Amino acid sequence: MKPKLYIDGQEGTTGLQIYERLGARDDIELLRIDPDKRKDTAERKRLLNAADLVFLCLPDAAAVEAVALIENENTRVVDASTAHRTAPGWVYGFPELLAGQRERVRHAKRVANPGCHATGFLSTAAPLVAMGVLPPDYPVACYSLTGYSGGGRKMIAEYEAADRAASLDAPNIYGLSLKHKHLPEMQKVAGLKVPPVFSPILGDIYQGMATSVLLHNRLLRGNPTAEDLCDMLSSYYEGQKLVSVAPFGGTTPRLSANALVGSDRLEITVCGHEEQTMLTARFDNLGKGASGAAVQNMNLMLGFDETAGLAVE
Repeated sequence: MKPKLYIDGQEGTTGLQIYERLGARDDIELLRIDPDKRKDTAERKRLLNAADLVFLCLPDAAAVEAVALIENENTRVVDASTAHRTAPGWVYGFPELLAGQRERVRHAKRVANPGCHATGFLSTAAPLVAMGVLPPDYPVACYSLTGYSGGGRKMIAEYEAADRAASLDAPNIYGLSLKHKHLPEMQKVAGLKVPPVFSPILGDIYQGMATSVLLHNRLLRGNPTAEDLCDMLSSYYEGQKLVSVAPFGGTTPRLSANALVGSDRLEITVCGHEEQTMLTARFDNLGKGASGAAVQNMNLMLGFDETAGLAVE
């Protein structure tokens, strides 16, 4: 029998992108809710319990409510909200990130899909902490340039309005309180004693992301060079299909945040010299940063090929 899947919140950006990746597949059965009943709790509960796996593409409070509606002990969940990313009993859905993480995802009943900014940050910071190179008490600084699609319908409408504000023509720094909602998972999953100083930047592009971590090499264990760090990360991710590291010293004079739009991969570029290093993860915020990651986790949980339905080029 084909596994039955239900997307709770399919009308949002993440839900639509998940459906786009699953709609043409003949190895699954998608359960659909009548548009007139999408806010009907009883109908949602019926579908949540009828599914083998559920994607939650909802605001945090609604995601918590949806989990409470699930009474079928066989229903598995991939939650794309922030609600459960550091919650006990939930597995963090970044299979390539840490030793054993892929198997934890494969056998989990509850998987929390990573945040987009957190994905970029963790892809570089977490391995270096795990390898003992980046001290857990290092004062990490990070900035992340993102497309506006991650802000949902309201932000998309704001950017695409004919009479939009002139200020949107330029990059906008936000999260000025330095308390972005992705910080708890960034700190916990990386194994840091304190959260990074993190500055997100909104660009006038629909999708795409470039997340950079800046390091003083003299504060790292072993005093590695930027090239050394590149070699370490290359070895760490060797053989992975959806995460790769570019060769050190490439000829690209600039790093474009939208270079991997339409792909479900993430690519790390390491720049710098003997004393300083910049680690930049580039990916599609709607791909490896959201819906692509959710489908990857689903594939693992249901025993499919990990990259089925995903763009790996």
